[in-house]
Amino acid sequence: MGKQNIPLDGHEADEIPEGLFTPDNFQALLECRINSGEEVLRKRFETTAVNTLFCSKTQQKQMLEICESCIREETLREVRDSHFFSIITDDVVDIAGEEHLPVLVRFVDESHNLREEFVGFLPYEADAEILAVKFHTTITEKWGLNMEYCRGQAYIVSSGFSSKMKVVASRLLEKYPQAIYTLCSSCALNMWLAKSVPVVGVSVALGTMEEVCSFFLRSPQLLLELDNVISVLFQNSEERGKELKEICHSQWTGRHDAFEILVDLLQALVLCLDSINSDTNIRWNNCIAGRAFILCSAVTDFDFIVTIVVLKNVLSFTRAFGKNLQGQTSDVFFAASSLTAVLHSLNEVMENIEVYHEFWFEEATNLANKLDIQMKLPGKFRRAQQGNLDSQLSSESYYKETLSVPTVEHIIQELKDIFSEQHLKALKCLSLVPSVMGQLKFNTSEEHHADMYRSDLPNPDTLSAELHCWRIKWKHRGKDIELPSTIYEALHLPDIKFFPNVYALLKVLCILPVMKVENERYENGRKRLKAYLRNTLTDQRSSNLALLNINFDIKHDLDLMVDTYIKLYTTKSELPTDNSETIENT
Repeated sequence: MGKQNIPLDGHEADEIPEGLFTPDNFQALLECRINSGEEVLRKRFETTAVNTLFCSKTQQKQMLEICESCIREETLREVRDSHFFSIITDDVVDIAGEEHLPVLVRFVDESHNLREEFVGFLPYEADAEILAVKFHTTITEKWGLNMEYCRGQAYIVSSGFSSKMKVVASRLLEKYPQAIYTLCSSCALNMWLAKSVPVVGVSVALGTMEEVCSFFLRSPQLLLELDNVISVLFQNSEERGKELKEICHSQWTGRHDAFEILVDLLQALVLCLDSINSDTNIRWNNCIAGRAFILCSAVTDFDFIVTIVVLKNVLSFTRAFGKNLQGQTSDVFFAASSLTAVLHSLNEVMENIEVYHEFWFEEATNLANKLDIQMKLPGKFRRAQQGNLDSQLSSESYYKETLSVPTVEHIIQELKDIFSEQHLKALKCLSLVPSVMGQLKFNTSEEHHADMYRSDLPNPDTLSAELHCWRIKWKHRGKDIELPSTIYEALHLPDIKFFPNVYALLKVLCILPVMKVENERYENGRKRLKAYLRNTLTDQRSSNLALLNINFDIKHDLDLMVDTYIKLYTTKSELPTDNSETIENT
């Protein structure tokens, strides 16, 4: 049932005529097996009273936990054999009405492949300190991973959750300083920064942006309608119009330039949503027309306009930097050196925020005027100021103090936190990759930066000599030999075994969450997680069955599962006389 993604519970008893369906899918499967001649099951249940469940909810829960634990253990065994790993969490998800954090691990397997595997859900806690304790306890005690070998941690979370996950990261760093807090390669830096801004208006704008994108992607007809509007608006700039059409057919909200795209698209979105909710030919059903009306109201709110324009401008300073972090290995290496320049630019913006905000606010008001949107302060603020005769705050000043200043300040601090000295040192070690070495004319100094990983090396005393041999090997290579351009390629070199320290360093570097998984075959965990969440109704999700579904191809020992269940949950009086027959048939 886990592999096929069939929920344990079937139809709600009060939704169907009595006797039409068995309300429990697992019960229905057992009945099917018994009616098909399964004698062991028949003997087991022939004395059971009519209408009694063959397997109680408690027993189902116990069996699910055993299955989940055994499947997870197969992955964790490989992680332990690899020694070093990184922990990544994805966005908080709803599992049958409760919030959970999906947890993934990164490690290099025995075939030298970097893998990212889903290992389970962790119940989310509102209190950050409690969450940090439970997070640590689950990983170390329940899952049996030694956090002393954790070399990286990353958390992809939506607005509102980022500050709590930052507490988790800080607590883990206090205990395990080498578990470097990094960005995750699957998330664009600009979107990650935007989601972490502690301004309510930003959270609302991000939610609206996601909803607008999802609305048009739900139907080819809606996308065609948007394409037609873009064609009309961009008649004098056909290239940009064509580019925007292609972008609209993708999940564009995850891009580095998402806010630039949104500002460029805003007029088309407003006109298209307007035409859908006021269509006289009744081409759209009430649900779509109603949704279009709500979204149109949201994107024509002046607060939304100012927010996306400010975000577009502030994050323009980090866009190239973030794009390089998701690029080739050499791009990541050189990006680490450009952080100082990025921070310098943002600090200059902060020092002259009055001038910058004036330009940003003017851009926002021009865009609002173009769309015939009234410039006004948020209703919540206006209501709070009623009767306050001293309040002469202008819209421009209000947005400077509540949006521009906190956004720029937060992004500067967040960049400093996420790109710590340790993180930058680790990225500098990427000069070990031969193509980067070549770009630097083989004049590199990895040994200085590799000091932080000295305890992870098999032969630290010979590191200097080994690095010298590594450089010479590539500097004096044959003319027909290309320099490996990724860690993945370097790890798969036939003679890498002759460079044990280099291999150990490359292995630790590639598990850092900021490094992308080069071979997509080994990034199935996240893709399958997204597919499971997309294809399963919230109230039918199960954290146990989800793990079985996402890891359907992991080998498992059924006899071990049965033996574990018998050992933990079955009393001797309940065991059949021929125990082996039961195991075999199960």
